[in-house]
Amino acid sequence: MIQAISWVLAATLVAISPGVFAQSYPSKPVKLVVPQAVGGATDVFARHLAQKLTLAWSQPVVVENRVGAAGVLGTDFVAKSPTDGHTLLFTYAGSQAVNPSLYPKIPFDSVNDFVPITPVATTAFFLVVGANSPVQNFRDLLALAKAQPGKVTYATSGNGSINHLLSESLNVEVGIKTVHVPYKAIAAAMTDLIGGQVDTAFAAVPSALQLIKGGKLRAIGVSSAKRNSSMPDVPTIAEMGYTQFNVSPWWGLLAPAGTPKAIIDKIHADVVKIVQTPEGISFFREQGSEVFTTSPEEFRKILEADVVHWAKVVKSSGAKLD
Repeated sequence: MIQAISWVLAATLVAISPGVFAQSYPSKPVKLVVPQAVGGATDVFARHLAQKLTLAWSQPVVVENRVGAAGVLGTDFVAKSPTDGHTLLFTYAGSQAVNPSLYPKIPFDSVNDFVPITPVATTAFFLVVGANSPVQNFRDLLALAKAQPGKVTYATSGNGSINHLLSESLNVEVGIKTVHVPYKAIAAAMTDLIGGQVDTAFAAVPSALQLIKGGKLRAIGVSSAKRNSSMPDVPTIAEMGYTQFNVSPWWGLLAPAGTPKAIIDKIHADVVKIVQTPEGISFFREQGSEVFTTSPEEFRKILEADVVHWAKVVKSSGAKLD
């Protein structure tokens, strides 16, 4: 009789524990790991979200930039972290979905070692040149690159980044040959672009917008199918005759695989509530991005599809890690 009661009690505790666990979450500071450098779009978005979650949860949510190997180091750290929801990954498609095609021995599975929670935004990339560059528009860039093959340089935030793949895809799409100059972070790339040490770059709208508005960079194209609302005068590359050129990656939140569903659901609900407020929508639009949220299940499908898509882009562009 006593043994039977014990089994009933144990079963009851198992049944209610996930809900109780979620109610007490977070019980300590939460680490929001960003596998990209300070100052880029991922970092900007993560810090905004961390500030709002700190208020919502009454626990510090601290952004930790773990940079290296195009996002692999920080992502791997989260993949191997405890599954209690107190270490989360904030990243973007250019890291999570591209790296599996670039690293033959990547130390984690980008899909199965994580629980996707929700994307928070999508953003396009501006094709930019320095304000003092003789290149005034996209046609000028094409003419220069065709007149001086192998001489025009493009900066990126690292080998295998979306900036890299976009530039290599552009080379293939329009029939030019420009030279890759990788940096460890997009901020350093933008500094040299402004100074004229490199000729051009693709930069996420949040990373480039203020530099363009401040007169330090000139936008000559945008990677999305539609013009960006932050700078509607900048034409899309698609509308200039290259109709298949359309890239607007997501930024989003993931947890280590095995994190309890009740915790995932709580994080999802709280994050969606934050970014879908008028203040949240306004913040992302000011950064040149659009709020975009889904269910965890739908986000997983998006991630799986993106891994397949970027594998094709990597292969067709010929992009390789040095």
